[in-house]
Amino acid sequence: MSELKVLLVDDEEELVSTLVERLEYRQIKAVFLLTGAAAIQRMREETFDVVVLDLKLPGISGIETMRVIKKEHPEVPIILITGHGSLANEEDMPKGAFDYLPKPIDLEILVQKIREAVAVK
Repeated sequence: MSELKVLLVDDEEELVSTLVERLEYRQIKAVFLLTGAAAIQRMREETFDVVVLDLKLPGISGIETMRVIKKEHPEVPIILITGHGSLANEEDMPKGAFDYLPKPIDLEILVQKIREAVAVK
């Protein structure tokens, strides 16, 4: 299997830069961006296997970013992350999301979700 390529989008730069390092140790190439607008633009320029997207972003929200990405790239699974409460059940998960994870992120669970998302793609 070729190396997975993941786009991480979160405005917490320290968090995502650490995740990038740790994912790369697990043979997952990760690119991080800090805004939804940057993520939408990067998706137009480059191909990713999975997007990991924070719900709360400056400017364009995570939900709106997800809507644009899913419209332009419906085949790309999106895993949402949130530090502001949790989604009580699957019915609360925004349409188009593959799954979600609460912050703080458990790296092993994130890796598992990324691999699951790619497997059902």
